[in-house]
Amino acid sequence: MTAWLAHLCRHPIKSAGYEEIESATLTEGRAFPFDREWAVAHEAARFSQQPDGWAPKMNFLRGWASSQLMAIACSSDPANRRVTLRHPAAGTVTVAPDEPEEAAALVDWLRPLWPENRPAPSRVVRVEGQPMTDVPDPWVAVLSLASNRDLGQRMGMDLSIHRWRGNLWIDGLAPWSEFDLIGREMTVGPVRLRVEERITRCRATCANPETGRTDGDTLAALDSAFGHQDFGVYARVVSGGTLRLGDEVTLA
Repeated sequence: MTAWLAHLCRHPIKSAGYEEIESATLTEGRAFPFDREWAVAHEAARFSQQPDGWAPKMNFLRGWASSQLMAIACSSDPANRRVTLRHPAAGTVTVAPDEPEEAAALVDWLRPLWPENRPAPSRVVRVEGQPMTDVPDPWVAVLSLASNRDLGQRMGMDLSIHRWRGNLWIDGLAPWSEFDLIGREMTVGPVRLRVEERITRCRATCANPETGRTDGDTLAALDSAFGHQDFGVYARVVSGGTLRLGDEVTLA
């Protein structure tokens, strides 16, 4: 088997933008760098102005409730802690979310993309050292291009990788063989990972990241073909290093 790292992706603001990058330095026991660094809480969030630590995704704006959020692409500048968001209808905005006035501008920019019948966008939150990923554990999301192609063929459509909001995209694996890696280790370039568990998906993945329209029932397709709604796996960084596109993948 020859497998390699085909894409690296991060999402600096939870559910508000995806970007592809060429390299990333992973650290032992830490999540993917500059991924879900910020999240936008809504008015019904179950914490005060800022959470004390990790908080469940139900407190935040997410693509599950608004397919239009899925059409936000972004580019970021981690050194200056700035993010540029782009949406086909809302246009472009550049913000430094740590700055109160710019955080408020971000909330205002997102408001038209959020359903009026849901608790309104309220504030940007951040917890030092704790990304607002969907799980509290410091894991990275590892996904397979072969599985994505297979599911797309079953659905009769091309599926963008950005429906899934993964971090590491591997090519060269047999379709769905990533599920067989639970409890095993894999090496990607200089980085060693331990695969921990499957990722169960929500209806955000039914939205097209280019248009923000719901155009493919990924959940029904997974359930019909396999009897579950899982896609991709979470892995823990056992030994860190700098990843680069094209890095070889080996399995323990």
